[in-house]
Amino acid sequence: MNQRSRFSPISTLAGLLGATLLGLLTVPLIALILSASTEEVLAGLGHPMFLPALLLSLKTTLVSLGLIIVMGTPLAWWIASSQSRATKMISLLVELPIVIPPAVLGVALLQTFGRQGILGPVLGNLGLAIPFTTEAVVIAQIVVSSPFFVQAAASSFRKVDPDTLIVARTLGSSSVASFFRVALPLSMPGLVTGASLAWARALGEFGATLLFAGNMPAETQTMPLAIFSALESDVQLAVVFSLVLVAAGAALLAGLQLLPFVTTAIKRTLP
Repeated sequence: MNQRSRFSPISTLAGLLGATLLGLLTVPLIALILSASTEEVLAGLGHPMFLPALLLSLKTTLVSLGLIIVMGTPLAWWIASSQSRATKMISLLVELPIVIPPAVLGVALLQTFGRQGILGPVLGNLGLAIPFTTEAVVIAQIVVSSPFFVQAAASSFRKVDPDTLIVARTLGSSSVASFFRVALPLSMPGLVTGASLAWARALGEFGATLLFAGNMPAETQTMPLAIFSALESDVQLAVVFSLVLVAAGAALLAGLQLLPFVTTAIKRTLP
């Protein structure tokens, strides 16, 4: 009976469907890796477009990630612990950018910060112009990637037993001290995972950045935009640039495998 059920038509169909999806996920990556020789990779890494785009991507994503953590951590804690009726609405607003196309977010950012946007006159009076600048790249990255951090952080905070915070308060800790000494260390794995996902999303951001910040080399041209530009003239160069982002993603996943060791080290540094 067990042998028959193992090879039943339903099981076979399920296996074929799963294998098809697995193939769609892995075969394109394998094809990408096999598309460039060592010489082509080295030539691509030496291209004048590569280093400025890579450095800009690293700089802007690190800045945006830092701002996301600073602003998103208290928001996630409030979402996880608040009993307010507005919590669900706030959570919905935070998650909305995940389901909105990035190009739409780019247009929305232009309508907010552009000269004709709702904040345009105020920014103009202050002598500030945000669209098509490096700052616009950071803002676009924050908008598209922060929901991933806030979601993961709020989910992790919800798992903290309220009794542990009560015990900390009875032992003399303030609410702020209880958060940093109890809630934050207990939630650290979820926070690190959320930060990793947010960084990866920011690194791969394309649509909102293109519309809101443009594609200017050394100023707003990140790695995804460099790939877009390379496709217009040299497909092989675009392949090499793509391999760099694949390597970054693989390194991120490898780092997440070491997450338990990393979070243990972080907890030891907390007060």
